[in-house]
Amino acid sequence: MASANKLSLSMKIFIAMIAGAALGLILNFSGHPEWSQVWLTDGLFKVVGQIFISLLKMLVVPLVFISLVCGSSSLSDPRMLGRVGGKTIGLYMLTTAIAVTLALTAAVIFEPGIGAHPVAVVATQIAEATPFTQVLINMVPTNPVAAMADGQMLPIIFFAVLLGISITLSKEAGVRAANWFNDMNAIIMKLVTLVMRFAPYGVFSLIAILTATSSSADFMAVGRYVVLVFAVLFVHALFVYPAILTVLGRLNPLVFLFKLRPAMLFAFTTASSNATIPVTLATVEKKIGVNNKIASFTIPLGATINMDGTAIMQGIATGFIAQFYGIDLSFSQYLMVVVMVILASIGTAGVPGVGLVVLAGVLDQVGLPAEGIALILGVDRLLDMTRTVVNITGDSMVTTIVAKSEGELDLDVFNDPHAGLDFEQKTSPARI
Repeated sequence: MASANKLSLSMKIFIAMIAGAALGLILNFSGHPEWSQVWLTDGLFKVVGQIFISLLKMLVVPLVFISLVCGSSSLSDPRMLGRVGGKTIGLYMLTTAIAVTLALTAAVIFEPGIGAHPVAVVATQIAEATPFTQVLINMVPTNPVAAMADGQMLPIIFFAVLLGISITLSKEAGVRAANWFNDMNAIIMKLVTLVMRFAPYGVFSLIAILTATSSSADFMAVGRYVVLVFAVLFVHALFVYPAILTVLGRLNPLVFLFKLRPAMLFAFTTASSNATIPVTLATVEKKIGVNNKIASFTIPLGATINMDGTAIMQGIATGFIAQFYGIDLSFSQYLMVVVMVILASIGTAGVPGVGLVVLAGVLDQVGLPAEGIALILGVDRLLDMTRTVVNITGDSMVTTIVAKSEGELDLDVFNDPHAGLDFEQKTSPARI
């Protein structure tokens, strides 16, 4: 028992993933008997898994709001926010452009849709993506409280940054307010620690449900599409990001990826960039060494506008659906897909399945039938989990580069293999 208690949080989550997958496969190969469906996948596992996701989502709004206020109010010069914001948004747009271009190139070269025989295409209703102009308008909240209640991240970010700058400019009153928000930030971080204790149980349940209910026919029907998406996600996360980090940040990408494991595991399990914000924020601060004044701005912003993994899925899915229906896309149409995906990623909610909403808009713009989305619905959950890992890896990479450029990266923490162990250990209360 003592050795088990000394396991890090990421190791416990990894063990839970393996155990959940093994149990789910056993149930799947045994025909998923009715009792297991009633009592396990639709019963105990569903309850535990959904409670875990709800706990994570519960943290998002207060964590983002309070962290952003603390970060922006700590800036001695508010003009720094504009400089940091410009660097961050520019890098996010760059990585998204690379991602969707890489995906479309792979789709054209490997042609995953040629000769595919999908499962029965069923009608599905996909909500329309919000126009980019409306995204810009909605960024300014008419009611900040309503935005928080609805979990609208861009309005929350906008209001929190303005409030933080106002605190900075308010002298004595601002000092008192800043102290209150800093105390609240410490309390929220402790709440994150408490929720993380429940993580292995939630991960076990979610993975067990996924593997128990997946249909082998769904995977076989679009096998090449799945393999290609995985391959491009792998290349982008393990080659493109490290190359950018090496060139622009002059940092060791292997150290960066190794330290990001806790956030990657949570992203894979929840398939939600927003739900992973608490873990991502804690990881880049405590294990990588980014100052909170940078991370509290770039991480929530990245979860809102940086969707490299989703862009890869949309690029390959567009090529796959076009090939499946025998429709040849012109160069200008492929270019339109690149532009559409980059713009649509701004304001896209970082929640499971949202990529399908944006994909519907992309297909409509290039004249492809939106019904083609039904071809990939059966496997999208697994791909969603993987592309969310890419999304949060990109958020963390950009955050690290921006922090390094601003002198807000603690290199001693970055290079210390033991940094942030209190975040991963559950034998004693972690101070995230």
